[in-house]
Amino acid sequence: MTTKSDDVKLIGAWASPFVWRARVALNFKSVKFESIEETMGPKSQLLLESNPVYKKIPVLIHAGKPISESLIIMQYIDETWTSGSSILPSDPYDRAIARFWAYYFDDKLSPTIRSISVAQGDEKKKLIKELGEGIVLVEDALKKISKGKDYFGGDQIGYLDIVFGSIFPWLRVVETLNEVKLVDEATTPGLVNWGEKYPKHDVVKDVLPEHEKLIEYAKFVIARVAASTASTPN
Repeated sequence: MTTKSDDVKLIGAWASPFVWRARVALNFKSVKFESIEETMGPKSQLLLESNPVYKKIPVLIHAGKPISESLIIMQYIDETWTSGSSILPSDPYDRAIARFWAYYFDDKLSPTIRSISVAQGDEKKKLIKELGEGIVLVEDALKKISKGKDYFGGDQIGYLDIVFGSIFPWLRVVETLNEVKLVDEATTPGLVNWGEKYPKHDVVKDVLPEHEKLIEYAKFVIARVAASTASTPN
């Protein structure tokens, strides 16, 4: 198994939920890696050369070969470092269901969370309502997929835990900034339990930033977007 830090590099940024996925997956497989931090300024030459199509993070570089897109990176890590537990379910049907929900998280939840940050008035209320409805669906999925256990992966974390676990901290940011509760004991008790356990897991706890740090970052980004919008001529 390759464990040398100079064999595995990860281009990312501390606040990116998609980068968190790759970091947790690498930790899950006990792979040592070098973390290369991108800034909010001009994109680095390494990033542009490593992902010339999308020019986005994360990018995993293994033995000089770049792999892009967080879900693809997770699958690559799972298939490359095969010792220990698998990230993806071994059963083909369970694996298909996991991929379905991962797509749902990225296609529905993530864009809604981003849109809420810049929306105003009735549009913001509408988006928060849609997000709440989506979270109820996730609660039901957790109950069915976990078979009543703590994680989507059952007794231990797995693919869907890592994927949803990258969205959950930003969901909490939405709750704080908008003074709403989308995950609570009344409607989503399974996610409440999951949300208490997942961030404390050994392979996760050093990856996810503190809530207050994310709040400050979100306020900075929202202010930056607002200033940019205000300065754009009609």
